[in-house]
Amino acid sequence: MARVSLEHVRKVFDSGQVAVADASLEIADGELVVLVGPSGCGKSTLLRMVAGLETITSGAIRIGAEIVNDVPPKLRDIAMVFQSYALYPHMTVAENLAFGLKLRGVSSGMIKERVNRAAAFLGLEKLLDRRPRQLSGGQRQRVALGRALVRQPQVFLLDEPLSNLDARLRLTMRTEIARLHRRLKATMIYVTHDQVEAMTLGQRIVVLNAGEIQQVDTPMRIYERPANLFVSTFLGSPAMNLFRGGWTSDPQPRLMANGLALDLAPEFARRAGSLAGGRELVVGLRPEHLQARTGASAADGQFSLQGVVEVIEQLGNEAIVTSRCGSQEVVSRMAPQGLPEPGSSLTLTYSPASLHYFRADTGERIASDDRAEKEGDRK
Repeated sequence: MARVSLEHVRKVFDSGQVAVADASLEIADGELVVLVGPSGCGKSTLLRMVAGLETITSGAIRIGAEIVNDVPPKLRDIAMVFQSYALYPHMTVAENLAFGLKLRGVSSGMIKERVNRAAAFLGLEKLLDRRPRQLSGGQRQRVALGRALVRQPQVFLLDEPLSNLDARLRLTMRTEIARLHRRLKATMIYVTHDQVEAMTLGQRIVVLNAGEIQQVDTPMRIYERPANLFVSTFLGSPAMNLFRGGWTSDPQPRLMANGLALDLAPEFARRAGSLAGGRELVVGLRPEHLQARTGASAADGQFSLQGVVEVIEQLGNEAIVTSRCGSQEVVSRMAPQGLPEPGSSLTLTYSPASLHYFRADTGERIASDDRAEKEGDRK
């Protein structure tokens, strides 16, 4: 296996559209990195440039120690799994697995050994004589993975490989891919628009938007400390609640937003004036950090919001409750027992430590406590 390095990679199409703008990224040998973002953000284009299926406008791509900008795809020692399984319908599973090796002149004995090993690894031994039309979606996806596996490449590239599967099969195949990576210890770059796939599969996540890398980090560090407003709302379901307004420190630090007053952490307010570039802020609060109380006041050390319940989505193991606080919708995640009735008053409490702060002008994150976040960065 090999590391992959992107150095100021840029892609501009003939139309002038900037698909990828100045992307720099280091992927370690044996690491599974997920590129995630909305449609059109440049993630698949970036993957195709690593594969050699798209030329780069500027910058450099290295696989191992070699710059591969001008190396054709077949000589890059990579294997790619596409969104469409791209299986040959007239060939059996065994023939599909072996086809790429035959093109490369691998001996028949080695082909048989690799095909049998991949089939055993992916549970395809009893399916080797079947054709793609006789397989389920999950089985076809395993054949596509097996075709990449028999190549024994330096790097595996996976471009939204599960998007054609139903929810249950996606869960099964996520497990298969995670198991595959643990056993192979292979370098993998995985593209998806699905945040659940990104959070559960990636050792690190690369969040992209409009052709630019927004943040690169481990899944939980991105979730707990999003770098900007886009990342804060893209990762997390339901999305983070955002409150935009002006803040005051008299008589106590508070954000005035859409007809409600949101109490802020005192340690943040002491330094917010210089960091926020003015008195307007955006404050974020995850739904799971809001707790419902039957009383009208918060517990010690907790702040509160008063609202009216509008919608309750019961999901079995939890409920998503949408309330109206002032003129703003606020979404909270609750246990399914003892839920309030729609139209009833609700007190939502939260800890000041759970608040996220962002600049209103640029959307960049503001650390509520520099020392705490730096200590977290070293963990």
